Amino acid sequence: MAMLPIRTFGDPVLRERCAEVEAVDEDIERLVNDLIDTIPKPGGAGLSANQIGILKRVFIYENEGEMEACINPRLVSASEEMVEEMEGCLSLPGAIVPVARHAALELSFIDLRGEPRRLLAEGWLARVFQHELDHLDGVLILDRTDRDSRVEALQILQGGLHPAEEL
Repeated sequence: MAMLPIRTFGDPVLRERCAEVEAVDEDIERLVNDLIDTIPKPGGAGLSANQIGILKRVFIYENEGEMEACINPRLVSASEEMVEEMEGCLSLPGAIVPVARHAALELSFIDLRGEPRRLLAEGWLARVFQHELDHLDGVLILDRTDRDSRVEALQILQGGLHPAEEL
């Protein structure tokens, strides 16, 4: 497969909504393998197809040391409890902002065998799923943070502030 460049802030593909996958075929299997080859190890909790320039509703995530694929993921339900934590993104290098996410959720998706699945997730995994779902909808962490954090992150992304200067 192929290690591909991760699209970064300013690339319009990151702001586009990804299309549903119509069939789990060789192209989708190749896409998943490209995502697996591309995600930084260690360091990447998840990676969405549009982060490598492919507008398909597919993401991968790390699950106990193995990379798993979610195809056409949908949020079934989410807890009312929200948890705010600092969050970064491979497409926004150097920017880390506070983001409130649901503490727990249920996700439905299709796996690589074409089988429908449902997962209950809480904590870190729930955060990863929400982050990747946002990517598939063209939403970035900059859209989910407060104004001051967004301004500071934009300065970092545009080269006007270095992350070390934040401290």
